[in-house]
Amino acid sequence: MKKIAFYAPMKPPTHPVPSGDRAMARALLKALDYGGVTAEVVSTLQTRDKAGDEEVQARLFEQADAEINRLIDQGRRADWQVWVTYHSYYKAPDLVGPTVSAALNLPYVQIEATRARKRLKGPWAHFAQAAEAASDAAQVIFHLTERDAEALHAYGPSHQQIKHLRPFLPRVELPPASSGFGPMLSVGMLRHGDKFASYQLIADALKLLETPEWHLVIAGNGPALDAVASMMQEFGDRVDLRGSLDESDMQKLYSEASLLFWPGVNEAFGMTYLEAQAAALPVVAQRRPGVCDVLAPGVYPEPERGPEALARDLDALLGDSGARIARGQAARKYVADHHLMPAASRVLCQTIAELAP
Repeated sequence: MKKIAFYAPMKPPTHPVPSGDRAMARALLKALDYGGVTAEVVSTLQTRDKAGDEEVQARLFEQADAEINRLIDQGRRADWQVWVTYHSYYKAPDLVGPTVSAALNLPYVQIEATRARKRLKGPWAHFAQAAEAASDAAQVIFHLTERDAEALHAYGPSHQQIKHLRPFLPRVELPPASSGFGPMLSVGMLRHGDKFASYQLIADALKLLETPEWHLVIAGNGPALDAVASMMQEFGDRVDLRGSLDESDMQKLYSEASLLFWPGVNEAFGMTYLEAQAAALPVVAQRRPGVCDVLAPGVYPEPERGPEALARDLDALLGDSGARIARGQAARKYVADHHLMPAASRVLCQTIAELAP
């Protein structure tokens, strides 16, 4: 059985706070295990600097140096065959993996690494340079979206392999399907910034609905809870904020909903789209990079068309149960064909077998 060292500098899979990043890291571990690869999470050092603070970055470089020494010592006693890093980018670069891999003579692999050349100057310059160096050191980089692939191909060394790993659900089979009747559902962390922008679009679209009766359930929690609750207050009991839910409760929500409504402002891709479509929910979202990599083929409005286009899509689905159910079933088949764990496991484990025969 192959054994790899696994590291997620953005957020370790053991982190107590749920997020899409943590969910994807956990999904990767399951996919590796499914394919007969044992993955050891070798570090929980988080290198994220969300504000571009040079002092924070300097401190994290120091912590990384100490972690490197520890891991080289540990690695000499371990039987790791490959090092895999998930999600290294200019705000959370892998400051550890390339050096440890080189010292232990391990193949170095990245998953969802991104290149941001415009960040090589400015407040994240040192971190961006470290992220570029880590990407340069990788023998293989798996990209999850076509947007990431463009920069990887443009700036990567000629010998580097760039491979497509579709975002996937850590499931072998599909969950129970929704009947297509029930409330609309929105799923996303309640925080300021991009997520809040999606909630603002949701509120603006709800005001424009012509459907006389509708109900929306929002699943999520975070520091913007009060602000989102205030935003939705004018809709009264037609909007139900459920807070943070565990996996089984979330699956119940998906199975009881009629559609997923999530605009997707600056989403990397959005695991909630896969979860909803797997449960046969049609999706109302904007056509955005990353998001399009996980949405079933269809017509989605461009962001510049604003909440008016989202409201029209909602009215069309709410007013036609036949079209709603058909679109949901097509989305479910799309996930079954392209975004479940067995396919992802084959892609990952085949590459690892080639690197460590």
